[in-house]
Amino acid sequence: MLNLFTLRRMPWSSSNDGQEKVVLSALEVESLKSELADLEEREAHLKAQLENVDQILRSARLAGYLYIRTRWAALPGEPPPLDDTEVDDWLPRFVVLQGPCLFFYLLSTDLSPQDSTLLPDIVEIGPLPSFTREDEETHYAFYILTRLGLRYECSSSSKIQVDSWLSALQTDCKLGSDATAPNGYM
Repeated sequence: MLNLFTLRRMPWSSSNDGQEKVVLSALEVESLKSELADLEEREAHLKAQLENVDQILRSARLAGYLYIRTRWAALPGEPPPLDDTEVDDWLPRFVVLQGPCLFFYLLSTDLSPQDSTLLPDIVEIGPLPSFTREDEETHYAFYILTRLGLRYECSSSSKIQVDSWLSALQTDCKLGSDATAPNGYM
């Protein structure tokens, strides 16, 4: 029965008084202490991630996973951008609308965003045509254009989620929904 509870690398021995003991060398004890310290450090990191996600979700106006791809507007004198609609370069990102800023995280548990943009820098927001991905799922999309010429294209399989983002961003950026994109977009 004792073998069911034997921890790996830990030899058990019996004493004269009928009690079971684990016999460890000093090296094994130090190794276990090191493993415990690593586990405590990992636990502290996971707690920090959880607290960060909790704080983000409590203070955010809107948050959730969207598929994102970025494009730059053509500079004056450059040829128009190539038609890359067939390229599937949509990457899932955790997007957070918080205060005057839009944050893009790789994962919801990341402690710092990968990218961000200020709402006053957004010059246009609008819908994009829906499309079908390789997994045969329809995705609804919208774009965000910044004054620097950076265009975020965002999509989701949920039309309600896309409509929520469009409405919230247009309200917060004080932009109308009838805007048309410059530089031949849309």
